[in-house]
Amino acid sequence: MESQLTHHHRFAAHSWGLEKRVVDCLFSLLIVAFFLSWLVPIIAVLIKLDSSGPVFFRQLRTGKDGLPFYCLKFRSMCVNSECDSRQASREDQRITRVGRLLRKTSLDELPQFFNVLRGEMSVVGPRPHMLKHTEQYNGLLENFMIRHAVPPGITGWAQVIGCRGETREVSAMAKRLEADLWYMENWSFLLDIKIILLTIQVCIQDTKHVY
Repeated sequence: MESQLTHHHRFAAHSWGLEKRVVDCLFSLLIVAFFLSWLVPIIAVLIKLDSSGPVFFRQLRTGKDGLPFYCLKFRSMCVNSECDSRQASREDQRITRVGRLLRKTSLDELPQFFNVLRGEMSVVGPRPHMLKHTEQYNGLLENFMIRHAVPPGITGWAQVIGCRGETREVSAMAKRLEADLWYMENWSFLLDIKIILLTIQVCIQDTKHVY
């Protein structure tokens, strides 16, 4: 793991400099001020009325340099013992009624803007995976850990080109990895803007890969 991250440290220096960090913070502050400031109380009430448990779901995921961090989401499932080992699937009985709506609209991901402000994530970058899956795919896919040379993102190139949802086959994760590495090699400010705009379009039009 360390050799891959060290060998590809140039990605972090090239793609995730001060410019990207400043834009991340400004964009996240706008989202928090104009959307989360009133959405959080509304969604919190709906989650509490629908099922017992916390409003926010905190899960350890793999971050920059392979270090774990607590990724924040609105809780969309009943409290269960499989949340750190089993991906959500179609007709998953763990998903609550409110949670299904949150996941279909990707509203459950909004608390990750707090992760961005804390420096644990970027607005755009490779999506973070639960620790078990990082360990699993690192043993199956060559250069898998290269994607962790930079902070993970709320959205990414892989997600807007159709590589989202459950990954049942190794080939599905291989496609995500290919997309992540392409993004890291070709990063630009304009590419990030394009991905953000495409993300909004995908969230509105494509719900078949999210459950």
